[in-house]
Amino acid sequence: MIWILYNILFPVGFLLLLPKFIIRMCRRGGYAADFMQRLSWYRPTLRDRLKTGGWVWIQAVSVGEIFVAFRFMEVLRARHPQVRFVLSTNTSTGHAIGRKKLDARDVLLYFPLDIPFIMRRVLNLLRPFCVVLVENEMWPNLVRGAQRRGIPVVLVNGRISSHSFGGYQRLSLFTRDLLPRITLFCAQSEADAERLRVLGAPEDRVQVMGSAKYDVIQSDPGGERQAGLLLRAAGLMPDVPLLLGASTWPGEEKVLLEVFKELRGSLGPLNLCLAPRHMERRDEVLRVIQEAGLTCTRRSDLPENAPESPRDMLLLDSTGELKNFYVHADVIFVGKSLTQHGGQNPIEPAFYGKAVITGPHMENFPGIIEDFCDAKALIQVRDSAELFEALKGLLADAELRRSTGERAGRLVREKAGVVEATVLLMERAGISFEQDVGS
Repeated sequence: MIWILYNILFPVGFLLLLPKFIIRMCRRGGYAADFMQRLSWYRPTLRDRLKTGGWVWIQAVSVGEIFVAFRFMEVLRARHPQVRFVLSTNTSTGHAIGRKKLDARDVLLYFPLDIPFIMRRVLNLLRPFCVVLVENEMWPNLVRGAQRRGIPVVLVNGRISSHSFGGYQRLSLFTRDLLPRITLFCAQSEADAERLRVLGAPEDRVQVMGSAKYDVIQSDPGGERQAGLLLRAAGLMPDVPLLLGASTWPGEEKVLLEVFKELRGSLGPLNLCLAPRHMERRDEVLRVIQEAGLTCTRRSDLPENAPESPRDMLLLDSTGELKNFYVHADVIFVGKSLTQHGGQNPIEPAFYGKAVITGPHMENFPGIIEDFCDAKALIQVRDSAELFEALKGLLADAELRRSTGERAGRLVREKAGVVEATVLLMERAGISFEQDVGS
């Protein structure tokens, strides 16, 4: 009865949300071309390739999970060179990044709808010998279908937020049937592990591994040099401190712009780079910048249309380039944390040894934020007034910036190694990657 209810309610929910998906396709572009993959309809050449079977199927919902998936693929392939991957994602942004990074041996798909007949078609087509779910992607019909076929299912970098846990508890009859069908749970923290156990995960299948997001950051010297050239081409003042607003959400740009103007009045020359989380908001953010009375260069205009006169700031309206700008920043604010809830990942700027500030709302990264706060490797502020004071203190004190950034970089290095440990754990659990997947 539980499965019947889910399989009735999920399609109804999808139909109700379909107008939102259509609007998103129109706004973001690129998503519509392969939308039918959500219904397991593939172009003939792609279908012929997929039906060779023997894939490792990795499901990663969006950008952060995509980078974890790629690191996992890299480590697993180093140990098992014949492995081929199908990587699926739910978002156009994740798909765009996946397309740039994917190895020619592998395939990128949009995740099919979790409806029984669709999942049966996909599993019958792919015939994977392992399904890897990143973070919280426990799709019931995928898990059930894989288990019925004897295909191991592994949750890597597993996370159950306190908010999600409350919802899952109300569905405990369902989770207690679903979770025992999963072969192995690799949890980020003891809190995540305990929530999984309470929801029905067998005790002996749950292991605390730490966060795999400490492993995914890799420097790109060429991209970093290009970012430096773009900052100069954007008309920003050379040899002037740079404040970077990373992955900002609505409301945060306005706060940062006001704080930026106040800081320049207090401290003197200062550059600003704003990187909205979703580049389709570029026009909205440009209006906010104009209303603040500031001049701006858009990344999408560079290098061909570099300004002839100095500008106050750069608007980074591109995908996949943000990390290359971290190395040039003096202080970095991580968004979706001040006027929004959930937070964005602070590990990437910390990797570069930079002073990092967030707002109070980092609910999506409780274990990571605890690590950073314990190591005094990050500054959390409650509101715009505290943000101004924290930025003023860091920008006025080079030694404070250096020591805060140094602690952040050291923490990231010390916490790395989770992905390698996860692959070894999978091998010890009897999941084999040695077979000739082309056979």
